[in-house]
Amino acid sequence: MPQLTARDFHPDVLRLFDQYVHGLIPRRGFLEGASAFAVMAGASAAELLDLLSPRFAEAEQVRPDDPRVSAKRIAISSPKGSGLLRGYFASPGSGAIGAKPPVVLVVHENRGLNPHIEDIARRLAAENFIAFAPDALTPLGGYPGDEDRARELFAKLDQGQCIEDFIAAAAYLRNLAEGSGKLGAVGFCYGGRVVNTLAELLPDLLAAVPFYGVAPDLDKVGDIRAELQLHFAGEDKRVNDTWPPYEAALKAAGTRYEAFFYPGVQHGFNNDTTPRYDEAAAKLAWERTLDFFNRVLR
Repeated sequence: MPQLTARDFHPDVLRLFDQYVHGLIPRRGFLEGASAFAVMAGASAAELLDLLSPRFAEAEQVRPDDPRVSAKRIAISSPKGSGLLRGYFASPGSGAIGAKPPVVLVVHENRGLNPHIEDIARRLAAENFIAFAPDALTPLGGYPGDEDRARELFAKLDQGQCIEDFIAAAAYLRNLAEGSGKLGAVGFCYGGRVVNTLAELLPDLLAAVPFYGVAPDLDKVGDIRAELQLHFAGEDKRVNDTWPPYEAALKAAGTRYEAFFYPGVQHGFNNDTTPRYDEAAAKLAWERTLDFFNRVLR
């Protein structure tokens, strides 16, 4: 089957899928709403949902056994959060040379630590960063291997506890003997919101890159010390509507930031496991992210 893109789906189907992915409607709500468009497409609504769902193995860019990286699962202490936090740790391979690499916290979408986010961590390691991607679902048993089940579990999380877990993960990275201590963070969707929030809470976070993340607490924007690089999908009204007041607060606070909008692409455009992926926008956004981290953290 040829690779599908967002252009192969009716815009209303994509909007329904976005609502479903973010827990705004149940699976049945998507199936009922998409049924009329499924008829036009010559498929069932369930088939449309399957076509929009992730294909992790097909999208893997850096394999776990890639010699450029060393990757493993670890657990760290999170005394103010869940107690024990599990995650995926990726560092440059044994052949890497040079100064101690910067460290980057990777924050997943609202499904926990799935294979795509592990691949993101390896991509950073292949670029000579140390990356740690925690699994916020740790207290509920971790990412279950099923995206629908992961979303169900995610709704049960204590978000205050989650933020404490990510703060603990940032501290772990910052204090690594093998790292430079210069800390960056990148997050996607839910993770974008978390990165925005961490920028307010962590004075030693130097570089923050939220992808299509909603705005944090506007009353605390003045606490941000990090430099921000923000990425937005052009066809993402739900998130983009939170940007104008956020930008106004950043300007009022004198925060260093740059924001990029990618016209015509969908929320999740960087996630290359689903048809919402846009290759050109994702490539440009990732190049900008790496350039930003290299400039600020090295």
